[in-house]
Amino acid sequence: MKIAMFSSQHWVHQAFEPLAGRFDADIDWLEPRLTLHTAALAAGCEVVCVFVNDELDAAVLERLKEQGVRLVALRCAGFNNVDLKAADRLGIGVVRVSAYSPHAVAEHALGLMLCLNRRFHRSWVRLREGNFALDGLLGFDMHGKTVGVVGTGRIGQVLCRLLGGFGCRILAYDVLPNAELVASGVEYVELDRLYSESDIVSLHCPLTKETRHLVNETSLGYMKHGVMIINTSRGPLVDSKAVIAALKTGKVGYLGLDVYEEEQELFFEDRSEEVIQDDVFVRLQTFPNVLITAHQAFFTKEAVDNIAETTMENIKRYLETGESENCVKA
Repeated sequence: MKIAMFSSQHWVHQAFEPLAGRFDADIDWLEPRLTLHTAALAAGCEVVCVFVNDELDAAVLERLKEQGVRLVALRCAGFNNVDLKAADRLGIGVVRVSAYSPHAVAEHALGLMLCLNRRFHRSWVRLREGNFALDGLLGFDMHGKTVGVVGTGRIGQVLCRLLGGFGCRILAYDVLPNAELVASGVEYVELDRLYSESDIVSLHCPLTKETRHLVNETSLGYMKHGVMIINTSRGPLVDSKAVIAALKTGKVGYLGLDVYEEEQELFFEDRSEEVIQDDVFVRLQTFPNVLITAHQAFFTKEAVDNIAETTMENIKRYLETGESENCVKA
């Protein structure tokens, strides 16, 4: 099998290279993101393997089809960057990694909560400068606080269980409530109530037309003054400009982001020698109560190993049978 591996950074090479022989795969390691301008690099390949910020709209898929590509293999769970209707029309299969390590993302979300709350990041900087004062580092007990979890798929379920260990009251919203979580004491409520009663709101839902800018000026209006918002799902769930306005008034007291709605022009690259041109992102960085990580919530050894193994299995099975349990349909 001939595979064009786009967005192929060092860690991708390390994870997939050991599997190439076992799966009889000839892999072209391509550092650029897949876009209409880079699609020509997949010429001669029957599979393109892509990540969260690669572009697979109708124009890109049509170009890939012309070059003989039969399959798009996603190295992630989300598929919002793929035009599934166009893929179906063109006869291009789409497979994904539906579950790699829900623990990785849930634990990262919890880490953002704890870091923002207890100001670990600020304390670390102070200590290195010889400042041992406690002023400005006051946190709160997680025990007894109300946390709203939006989306209780695998990641949301793990987070609920972790928060339960802290003694939090947990409110949840999902179109399909989980009976096990209900039995454990999680209360499913409508979004408006979740927003209004939660001290912390953590987002774990997929990006769809309905969830785009789920956190916006209106929904922020329902939330408590000083609310903590955590997003480790997809960047466009949060309206960045609306959140900036809420940070300025104190409505949002803490913001933890592992994703950003315009991250495709920033994340996964070393830009330390560049002037960042995204004014909204730069403004977010100026707030002392904002903590941003660069889409690393998934990034544990266990998760990366699972991603590589599952992706290669998906490709092998689809090319042999035309099907996979991880196929994504329009």
